[in-house]
Amino acid sequence: MRPEPPDGPLNDLLAGAIRPAWAAPATITALMSSRAGGVSTAPFDSLNLRPSVLGGEGMDDPAAVAENQHRFTVALSAQPVWLNQVHGADVVRLTVDHLAPGAALPRADASICTEPGIACTVLVADCLPVLLCSADGRAVGAAHAGWRGLAGGVIDHTVAALCQAADGAPDQLLAWLGPCIGARAFEVGAEVLQAFGVDPAQPDEDLFRLSPRADGSLRWRANLVALARRRLAMLGVRQVSGAEWCTVDNGSRFFSFRRDGRTGRMAAGIALRAR
Repeated sequence: MRPEPPDGPLNDLLAGAIRPAWAAPATITALMSSRAGGVSTAPFDSLNLRPSVLGGEGMDDPAAVAENQHRFTVALSAQPVWLNQVHGADVVRLTVDHLAPGAALPRADASICTEPGIACTVLVADCLPVLLCSADGRAVGAAHAGWRGLAGGVIDHTVAALCQAADGAPDQLLAWLGPCIGARAFEVGAEVLQAFGVDPAQPDEDLFRLSPRADGSLRWRANLVALARRRLAMLGVRQVSGAEWCTVDNGSRFFSFRRDGRTGRMAAGIALRAR
C-alpha cells in the first residue's frame, strides 16, 4: 500500500535525511535517515526508529517511535519491513506477507525484495548500512554490516540472494554505503582481526591500523568501510558509492552507540517504487 503523502515538503518532514547519490534506476527509491526530524525526546532525540516490539531496558516511548516510523515511511514512499537484527548473516526475502498486521519481525540482518512498495530496511547506530539494487531495477536489498556480520558473510549472502532474485551477476549490482563508525573512532581488539582471518602481527594497515593504548595494551583502528569495499570487490560488485560520514564524529546528525551508549537508531531503506 502506498503511504499517504506528507503535509509539507519531504525536507520539512525528515530533515537531514540522505538520498543516495548513485546511478540507480528511477524505479527505485532509497533513503537513509539522520537523527533529526522526529518526536522522540533525549536520549532518543529525535527520529529514533527502533521498533518498540524488540524490547529491552530504558526504551523509547512506543507512540513516539510509531510516529517516527510513519514519517520515515512517507519520506521513503514505501512500507519498511523492520528486522530483528542479531549481528548475523541471514537474509530474508520479503513478500507482502511480511506487512500483515501482527507479523513477527524477521530474525535476520539483511533482506531482499522484488515486489514494489516493500522496503528492505536496516537499523544502525554505528554499524554500516549497505543498500543494493540490480542495475535493471528488478530487485533491491539492504544489509546491516557490523564487524560480526561482515566477518560472518552478511554481504556475501545478500549479494548472492540478490543476484538469484534478479537473475543477474554481481557486476550488474549497485551498492551504496551509508554512515557508520569511522576508522579513527573504531578501536578493536585482536579478536576482531582474527574474525576476518587477519594475523594481528601482520595486519593490512588499510583495514586495521595498530593503535596501542597508553598502558601498552594492543588495540587497532578498524576501517569498516574499507572492509566492506574489499568484500564487495572480491564478490565482483564494482559500482560502489557513499561512505562519506562517521556517525561518532557527527553527534548532532547521527546516533552513535559507541559514543553515547543509550541512544536511538537510524534506518536505511530501499524499495521498488509502488506502481
